[in-house]
Amino acid sequence: MDISETKGFKRYSSFVKGYWLPTILTPFFMIFEVALEVLIPLLMAAIVDGGLYATDDFLLRSVIPASLETGSTRLIFTLGGLMVIAALLSLACGVLGARTGSVAALGFSKNLRRAIFDKVQSFSFANTDKFSTSSLIVRSTTDVTMVQNVFMQIIRIFVRAPMMMVFAAVMAFRINSRLSWIFVIAIPFLAAAMIILVSKGHPRFMAMLKKTDAMNTSVQENLIAMRVVKAFVREDYEKQKFHESVDDLKKAQIRAQKLFSFASPIQLLIMWTCTVVLLALGGMQIIKFKAFAPGELTGLMSYTTMIISSLAMVSFMIVSLSMAKASVSRIDEVLDETPEILGTDSAMKVENGDIEFRNVDFSYTKDPENLTLSGINLKIRSGETIGVVGGTGEGKSTLVQLIPRFYDALSGEVIIAGHNVKEYSLYELREGVSMVLQKNMLFSGSIKENLRWGDPDATDEEIEAACRMACAHDFIESFPDKYDTDLGQGGCNVSGGQKQRLCIARALLKKPKILILDDSTSAVDTATDERIRTAFREYIPGTTKIIIAQRIASIMGSDRIIVMDEGSIVDVGTHDELMGRCSIYREVYDSQMEEKKEGGEA
Repeated sequence: MDISETKGFKRYSSFVKGYWLPTILTPFFMIFEVALEVLIPLLMAAIVDGGLYATDDFLLRSVIPASLETGSTRLIFTLGGLMVIAALLSLACGVLGARTGSVAALGFSKNLRRAIFDKVQSFSFANTDKFSTSSLIVRSTTDVTMVQNVFMQIIRIFVRAPMMMVFAAVMAFRINSRLSWIFVIAIPFLAAAMIILVSKGHPRFMAMLKKTDAMNTSVQENLIAMRVVKAFVREDYEKQKFHESVDDLKKAQIRAQKLFSFASPIQLLIMWTCTVVLLALGGMQIIKFKAFAPGELTGLMSYTTMIISSLAMVSFMIVSLSMAKASVSRIDEVLDETPEILGTDSAMKVENGDIEFRNVDFSYTKDPENLTLSGINLKIRSGETIGVVGGTGEGKSTLVQLIPRFYDALSGEVIIAGHNVKEYSLYELREGVSMVLQKNMLFSGSIKENLRWGDPDATDEEIEAACRMACAHDFIESFPDKYDTDLGQGGCNVSGGQKQRLCIARALLKKPKILILDDSTSAVDTATDERIRTAFREYIPGTTKIIIAQRIASIMGSDRIIVMDEGSIVDVGTHDELMGRCSIYREVYDSQMEEKKEGGEA
């Protein structure tokens, strides 16, 4: 795989920013390491021929002082000392190269992970719907680690191996050009084997990563829904499901890895074949024809081994690049994703809570024939309290999610404070709109830290006032650490109703022009629900309040109530008006009153 094929070299080189120095130093250290390592067989050959065999014409004779006589102990110790120095310097360069390479690779992966995370943060809901949570986690961890390892190999092995091959080849041809052709003949065989392995390996690694996504999804769902699993006594089922996903991943890993398990045996076969042929032919030339010295054969063998090893390193790089190609393509899918909703650079703020829907149609699939909302026309005055009621799946949540631009209308306009929502920057728009979603989410940390998501600069008095409006202050004060109570992961230390009230308080701290509660008091008792609504009327009368609720009692006192059916607004009016003219609303009210009566009698 060539990273440039994926858009790539320019993009991925930008992630080296801040780590160019270690990235550049690493290849330099590799070059010096290789140069010194290539010198060692030359010194060894000189020791064998000039020191042990006392041959006057030996390698390095031209650069060795005449005072060092052949066959002398002084010559052996001098050349041996040079070998030790070369080995130590080569080791030092290798260590320094490994360190700078690691720093560069870790910095590269840090920048890449930040780029992925920043990109995900720019996604609209429609973008995030394309990727599962577990898949994004794997792409930010496993896939990035794979690319990080390949980056380190590129600046180290990809420099070291070719330089080693070139230097060793030059020295080998200098010793004996005819025997050196042995490794040249071996190169095509090794290259052909690697090409076959890479072409067949890429699809297998893609399949393996998909199985990794599936396994992580199973783990994530189980951990998030642990209480549900235990409540339904489904531990055995979850274990079995996880075991199956792990088994599928194992099979995919084996299928991918076993193909590349042939790489090392192929490399060793070629290397040892070259060694045996070289020994046979070289030994024959020494014994029969006295063509060259034994030390030269020793050096030639060392250089041939270096060349084949370098080829093996290159083949290993090719295998690693093939493995990383799947990861790079998955990372590119995230980085290439275009956010469907882009705000402007406008500094215009939301001045009031006026809302208007003009002929709005919406479809999650962007198909005009498959509309979730159709023909929405609605005006809401600033400060009004609006209730929204309707059956499950009738478009209530979708309607309010168009206000802060979590999604964009397929056609028509959504107007806030006299301006189309697309005229605002996303920051200013969402600063003016506070929304408590159906699925309440708290984060690890204290209650106070979670509440300050609404306003990082909120004073303790402002936090307490918001909690009093949301009827959360009393239960917070009952905790030993009060507002400094640690909520645990996802707010696991508080009940569903308490979590809802904390989320409402957090939304209130934004001091929004528009407050949207999307079925956000479903876990709160009726009396507390009434106190929250009373607080809204008394303390934030200028804020537009939109309340989606399943309980009619939660919205009976609203200024107006919107009734939705099959993605359309069928009626708008007060409770009394709707009871007199809207059959859908009346049926919902009657059924709830009957249930309440039966519950009271029981």
